[in-house]
Amino acid sequence: MYEMSLEKRIKAFIELASFLKQFKNGAVNRSLTSLNKKYYNDFEFLIKRQKAFNGWFTEAFVLDAIATVAEMLDKEHLEKWVSNYEIKESLPKNVGVIMAGNIPLVGFHDFLSVLISGHNIIAKTSSEDNTLLRKIAEILIEIEPEFAPRIKFVERLENFDAVIATGSNNTARYFEAYFGKYPNIIRKNRNSVAVLDHNDSKDDIVKLGNDIFQYYGLGCRNVSKLYVPKGYNFNQFFEAIYDDFQTIVENNKYANNYDYNKAVYLLGSNQLLDNNFILLKEDTSLSSPVAVLHYEYYESVDELTKHLEEQKEHIQCIVSKSAPIDSFNFGEAQQPKLWDYADGVDTLAFLTNLYK
Repeated sequence: MYEMSLEKRIKAFIELASFLKQFKNGAVNRSLTSLNKKYYNDFEFLIKRQKAFNGWFTEAFVLDAIATVAEMLDKEHLEKWVSNYEIKESLPKNVGVIMAGNIPLVGFHDFLSVLISGHNIIAKTSSEDNTLLRKIAEILIEIEPEFAPRIKFVERLENFDAVIATGSNNTARYFEAYFGKYPNIIRKNRNSVAVLDHNDSKDDIVKLGNDIFQYYGLGCRNVSKLYVPKGYNFNQFFEAIYDDFQTIVENNKYANNYDYNKAVYLLGSNQLLDNNFILLKEDTSLSSPVAVLHYEYYESVDELTKHLEEQKEHIQCIVSKSAPIDSFNFGEAQQPKLWDYADGVDTLAFLTNLYK
């Protein structure tokens, strides 16, 4: 396959970002470019149709995902990201990518990473999210036709040289057995946590609400557990999140999960904190069901630091102003930079090493 320069690849993704930014916050201002004439209306219609394909994919959350992708493709961010790697421009490999479908466009970073590294992508999308990325790929090819032979969507992976696969702990065992002989990245279940203290402000907790409720809590970067100091006043937590997030229960799928989990816990005589749209349950598990947030008390920062270090293989990210180890600020869990790699595995280093 003919060479395609890194400069040309970056330029195409920057133009893609310009197209996607038009949809930020449902904006309707658009220039009459040939790209818009051909794709704007179709893409806008597809955004509105997502909830029909997947009841979790509301228009607002789809627009959030598109805005995150557009931000990733900022020229300065792209150039800063790739500058840390030796990226070849010839002899590409065929990289199979098995994508999750828990939140909109969750597989985009892998899609971008494979193509920006100069390789070819063979993508198996989830049935839960199989239209948006395909349309974005179509638009990218319209921008730069040299991508056409480098992008393939399939139902079954074949003729690949390396694999990136994302799934549950159960599917990861299958992936490891099937793809173990190939260079691979295999991702398992991870969860995100927040560390609170008595000094967190109402504004901090409102921002934390986005980390908890965005995408209905279905992403691995969504906070599923709180670590709180002994004596923490949960009233201030509930008061802070009430106004901005109470309407989340208007989604039928979310409401059904809330009702079901509440009934199960009450039948089991579990102690709950409840504000009619989120259940708080004291539990050591990092993973919590939809509409449930686990919490655990800590007595000292040193004790918490040791505990988080022991759990780091199961934690995607930590959200806090006061966490004793690396963390994201409140409200930023679902706004990863290009170099905030899933599971802490450097995807672009893996891909560039395939040339060796």
